[in-house]
Amino acid sequence: MNMVMTGGGTGGHLTIIKAVKEHLLDEQLIYIGSTKGQDQAWFAHDAQFEATHFLATQGVVNQGVLGKIKSVFMLIKATLQARKILKKTQAKVVFCVGGFSAAPSSFAAISLGIPLVIHEQNAAIGSLNKLLRSRAKAFISSYEAQSPIKAYPIKNEYFEKSRIRENIQTIMFLGGSQGAKAINELALKLAPTLKAKNIKIIHQAGERNIKEVQQAYEELGIKAEVFGFSKKISDYMQEADFAIARSGASTLWELSAIACPALYIPYPYAAGDHQFYNAKFLVDQNVAWIMRENELNVDKVIALLDENMQEKSTKLQNMIQKDGALEIANLLKTY
Repeated sequence: MNMVMTGGGTGGHLTIIKAVKEHLLDEQLIYIGSTKGQDQAWFAHDAQFEATHFLATQGVVNQGVLGKIKSVFMLIKATLQARKILKKTQAKVVFCVGGFSAAPSSFAAISLGIPLVIHEQNAAIGSLNKLLRSRAKAFISSYEAQSPIKAYPIKNEYFEKSRIRENIQTIMFLGGSQGAKAINELALKLAPTLKAKNIKIIHQAGERNIKEVQQAYEELGIKAEVFGFSKKISDYMQEADFAIARSGASTLWELSAIACPALYIPYPYAAGDHQFYNAKFLVDQNVAWIMRENELNVDKVIALLDENMQEKSTKLQNMIQKDGALEIANLLKTY
C-alpha cells in the first residue's frame, strides 16, 4: 500500500516520521516535504522511501504582508504539485506531522478525498494542524484524552533504559543540539554548588558553544561532560538523576519515558508558546517543574535538588505508555 508521509521543517516533526516508518518496513512509503528547513537533510537519501519530493514552500506565520502573499502563492503551486504526486502514486493515506512542509500534501489529500491522519506533537496545537483537524480521519495527540492513541511515538530504548531515581548524583543540562544560552548560563552559575554537593555534570551546550562552555568550566576548576549533538543521548538521560531542559516535545517525552524528573525552561519564542504548555501538561500532574527564562532564580533551582525525585520518577514510569509509533503505524495500515 502506498503511504505518503509529510511535514517537518524541524527535528521535532521529523522525529515522529522517523519513529513511525520503522514499523512500516513492508509498505511503500513516499515522503513529501519542503526545500526549506531540515527535510532534505533527514530524508533526501533515506532508502526506505520509494520516492522523496521537496517542494518550494515557506511558513506563513510570522511573515510580513509581502511575505504572506508570497507564501500563499508558493503554497498554491506546491499543492497542485502534491495533487499530481498523490494521483500518480495512488496514495491510500497521508500521514501529516504538521509544520509548513505538510500543508501542500495535506490540502491535496483533502481535495482528492484521501484519508488524512494527523499527529500533533505539542500541547498547543500548531496553526496548520488546527486548520486541518476537522477534515482529518484521525487526530493524534498525547495531551488529549479523546485521542485514539495516547502513547507518544519515541524509540523503545528510552523505556528500556528507564529507572527510578532517588538521590541526585548526576545532573543533565539539555539545551538541544543548537544549545540554549539561558540554560548554559544557569549551568555555570549552579556549577560551584553542584561541585560542593559532589554532583556530576552532563551538559549539552550546543555545537557552537562547546569550546566556550568547556573553557568556562575549566576556569571554575570544575569537571563536566560537555557536548553538542550526540547519538548517545539516551545513555546520558539514563545516567542523569535530574535534568534541566527545554521543553520541546521530543525532549520532554524522552525524559519522561526514561523516568528522569526535570525542570523545564521553555524556549520563550516558540510558536504559540507551545513549549510552556508542553511542560505545563506534566507540571499539572505533579511530575515536573517549570520556570520561564525571566523567572530563573539560582536559589530556587538549588532548592529543587533536595526535592523527592523518587516520587516523581515513579509517577513518570507509571504514566508514560510505550509503543506509540507502532500504534500509529497500525492505524495507518487500516486505511
